[in-house]
Amino acid sequence: MQNRREAVTAVGFLLAGGLASPALAQSGSSTASLAERFAATLSTHDIDGFAALFSDSYVNHQVSAAAPPPPPNVTPKQGTVAFFKSRLTGLPDLKVAIEAIVADKNYVAASFVYTGTHKGTYFGIAPTGRSLRFTSCDIFRVQDERIVEHWGMGDIAGVLAQLHA
Repeated sequence: MQNRREAVTAVGFLLAGGLASPALAQSGSSTASLAERFAATLSTHDIDGFAALFSDSYVNHQVSAAAPPPPPNVTPKQGTVAFFKSRLTGLPDLKVAIEAIVADKNYVAASFVYTGTHKGTYFGIAPTGRSLRFTSCDIFRVQDERIVEHWGMGDIAGVLAQLHA
């Protein structure tokens, strides 16, 4: 347990300190390629491919008022897929890019940049036609080439500020 906490903390410090770059993640790394597929499936709106990235035993440690836990009859995987499906509905031209990435054998951390136009209901807000840009920093624990755990922080406040501008 302590080693996992130290690994997650170390990756977080690397990202927060701006020391990470795409070049730090080896292109052959399956954990790094998983983050790249995360961005690619969302950018191409391949929700089935996106869902396939997650283990059925997936645990999402990112819970907040903006991203509440799923209802009792919905798995964390289903809840995460539904969350991103609603993002694709609200931003039908969504593109996701990676600003920075750090990976090792079992973990990958990435800073993702999301851009799109608010053309559908998003966070309960009717379409505004505004262009949005927001980020998230996410850490994934990977096992058998699937995301099994997630920790992260997304800029929900920034999204809402842009929607209400």
